[in-house]
Amino acid sequence: MNASSTPRLLLALTLTGALGACSVLEEGKVDYKSAKPASTLEVPPDLTQLNKDSRYVLQSTSATASGFMSAAAQVKDAGTATNTMGDVSMQRNGQQRYLVVQRPADKLWEPLRKFWADSGFVLTTDSAELGILETDWAENRAKLPQDFIRKTLGKVLDSLYSTGERDRFRTRVERTSTGVEIYVSHRRMVEEYADQQKERTIWMPGATDPELEIEFLRRMMVQLGASPEQAKAAAGSSAGTSAPAAAQVSMQQGQPVIALSDDLERTWRRVGVALDRTGFTVEDRDRQKGIYFVRYVSGTGQEQPGFFARLFGAKKTEGPVLNKYRIAVSSQGAGSLVQVLNEQGQAESADNAGKILKILAPEIR
Repeated sequence: MNASSTPRLLLALTLTGALGACSVLEEGKVDYKSAKPASTLEVPPDLTQLNKDSRYVLQSTSATASGFMSAAAQVKDAGTATNTMGDVSMQRNGQQRYLVVQRPADKLWEPLRKFWADSGFVLTTDSAELGILETDWAENRAKLPQDFIRKTLGKVLDSLYSTGERDRFRTRVERTSTGVEIYVSHRRMVEEYADQQKERTIWMPGATDPELEIEFLRRMMVQLGASPEQAKAAAGSSAGTSAPAAAQVSMQQGQPVIALSDDLERTWRRVGVALDRTGFTVEDRDRQKGIYFVRYVSGTGQEQPGFFARLFGAKKTEGPVLNKYRIAVSSQGAGSLVQVLNEQGQAESADNAGKILKILAPEIR
């Protein structure tokens, strides 16, 4: 929606009345079928995926250099709750959920592709090498009111309606010695007025929805062979757990860090999902060494700097600037530590490291 579409939206609202509240987690309340392959959401470039450039991928020098391309040690976590359906299980770590599938990763890639296509999405990132699938931005049309006029006229007036929200989902596949772990993360953009006259709108980052992530994991279980009843029971029994303590940024030896009481495996999972939710591009990951290789773009050259550009104080430049970091997860006593390193693996400046960790902290749930 832009300024030119405002009269159409006002007409739609006049015809239908105020939008009713919808729970997207009820059956039939998630509907991305109307997503158009040719449609592109205009958002700051630093919130979109860049094409993968092999120059920035860590080249493996051993059989265990990459956390996805080779099998890591088998996960043993007594604190994780599990709901198993055949060779598919939903596991719980606080508020976080993920699937464990006892199959080779190459046997899952096509079913996962089909799952997102059947769910109404277009994939913008499809990298079996990195174990990442990411959808384009799409609108959940199930949030629109199903009033008498819309039901009667159907698609005749459908283009007049807009939720003012767009969703994107990232699927990350991590190999283990016995199968794979599958994570689904959600990002949202919300349309807001850019001026007091309400003549122009812009898209801004919105809150992520962990319940929506669980819903898609449940549906993914069905795609991978569980019955709808089994998947619903697994997702239902995972609900209602207490959230882990909120992550906090603190200082240790002059460097900003996030200290967590979780062990290394559980912290690795939480940080990975937080990176996915906040839109960092994960170029590679080394699970054994506890390192995520990430990048983001700042200095977009736009009149209005993008999300990360504003955060890091970047000014208008001739073109986008690629920034690369390493997010390191390490053990510290009975807990673990999260810190930011530069591209060479040295401690990043305290100012930049603190800003990055403040982005991640709210999403480390």
